[in-house]
Amino acid sequence: MIGKGIPAPELIFPMEKIFHFDSPPEPYTADAAVLCCFDQRIRLAVNKFLKRQGILRPDMIVVAGGAKTLASPRNDFERDFIIEQVRMSIRLHHTTQLFLMSHSDCATYGGLAAFDGNQAREATHHQEELGRAAELVKVNFPELMVKCFFVTFDGVHAVNTEASG
Repeated sequence: MIGKGIPAPELIFPMEKIFHFDSPPEPYTADAAVLCCFDQRIRLAVNKFLKRQGILRPDMIVVAGGAKTLASPRNDFERDFIIEQVRMSIRLHHTTQLFLMSHSDCATYGGLAAFDGNQAREATHHQEELGRAAELVKVNFPELMVKCFFVTFDGVHAVNTEASG
């Protein structure tokens, strides 16, 4: 038994524990919701960037294409799913800001090859996409602070969405 008559976890779970860690069980407030691509090549950069920005408790929304799912989704379900995830982050973890991210050579856009290898054209396209995604978020969640970022293989770039679209 562990405190207040609650049985030890081994007695509750009919599964074999194969990894142990300690994580605080208390509810938390998210520092931000973060929508980004699941591409492994950017994961370390995104995690380090978030820490540098003071985002230690992010609600991560990680899907193929990241912000593309809002700006130019394949279907309505994709966009609606992401909007609902943001809504849940606000409701459950009191999120007050959203980081929208896209990255260079993203396969959901056809990679850098879709821009004929032209990094400037690719960056301009992503700035426009992030602007569209930010507009959609602001319509749905006017109280939410939205910040946009384009991740390349040598850094993370702040995107001024006021200048796009």
